Amino acid sequence: MLEPEQIVEDLIACLQPQVLAGKRVLVTAGPTFEAIDPVRGITNLSSGKMGFAIARAAREAGAQVTLVAGPVALPTPRGVTRLDVRSGRQMHAATLAEAQHADMFVATAAVADWRPAEAAAQKIKKDGSGRAPELRFEENPNILAAVAASERARSGALYCVGFAAESENLLAHAQAKRARKRVPLLVGNLGPATFGQDDNVLLLVRPGGVEEFPRASKLVLARQLVAAMAAHAQTPWLQSLAT
Repeated sequence: MLEPEQIVEDLIACLQPQVLAGKRVLVTAGPTFEAIDPVRGITNLSSGKMGFAIARAAREAGAQVTLVAGPVALPTPRGVTRLDVRSGRQMHAATLAEAQHADMFVATAAVADWRPAEAAAQKIKKDGSGRAPELRFEENPNILAAVAASERARSGALYCVGFAAESENLLAHAQAKRARKRVPLLVGNLGPATFGQDDNVLLLVRPGGVEEFPRASKLVLARQLVAAMAAHAQTPWLQSLAT
């Protein structure tokens, strides 16, 4: 028998506009963890809440949703297929595989830009010298760029949405990232102001202009974003990527 919370969630979903009915939506969420040794690693403060909210909102809108989640402590939204990963390379592999079957891709995850070139097999011990061990870093693969450059995305079969978590100059960085990644929609937010929080402010950057969603709960914003995605995906967005 369903729990009361599940019944309420299903009722809410029934009342939402089915703007993504029949669509397959792929969402990445949360941070990644890049191991230094068996007990330490590099990560960030992303909670995954925004990505999980988008997965729920897309499912409410009638989509078949797959969520690729980094290491977060969040329950899986009802009706969503979840794939758990840990590192940036694992998320890259899982996302590229799932993108072959998706109609929309939302890159919400805060993937670590860099990873240690080699992870120590055992815990790195202090040697009393006061010096930190030397670490070499390698750049992680860029998931959004890889998906946006795929044949399905370039042909218009896959609509890609990027996220930019910045600490300053949000509009300029978001516009530059959208042009660089060649995606039809780039969503910007200020990382320090949103990581771990239940609310957010979103800045939508499209070839035709900029729109701000004022502060609201992440689920409310996710529903607004899903509606915007559905509407924009019906326009000739592919021809406007060069602008």
